[in-house]
Amino acid sequence: MDRIDWARIAQLRSEIGEEDFREVAALFLDEVSETVDRLRAGVPCGRVAEELHFLKGSALNLGFAALCELCRQGEVSAAAGRADAVDIPAIVACYAASRTEFTATLAPQAAR
Repeated sequence: MDRIDWARIAQLRSEIGEEDFREVAALFLDEVSETVDRLRAGVPCGRVAEELHFLKGSALNLGFAALCELCRQGEVSAAAGRADAVDIPAIVACYAASRTEFTATLAPQAAR
C-alpha cells in the first residue's frame, strides 16, 4: 500500500480549489499532530479508540492511506479492550513519514 493516496488528494483539490485545499491541509496537519502527540504522551486506555477513530477519518479524507489503515487496525483492537496491543510507535512513525512526503511533494507545487 502506498503511504499517500495522491489520487484522493487530487480529487479533494479539484472539489474545493487550491486555496481551500491549502487551508484544509494546514488544519489537518495541525489537528493530527496534536492527536499524535497525545497518543505518544499516553492517553487513558478508554480514549485510545476515540483518538484513533478521529485520526482514521482525517487520514482517509486527506489521502494518508497507510496512516488510515494503521489507525483502523488500532481502533479495532482498542474497541475490543486491547488498547495495550495498539502499536502507537508505528502510528507515530507512519504519520511523520507521511507528513514529510506530503509536504515535500506539495511545497514545489505551492510555488507555482
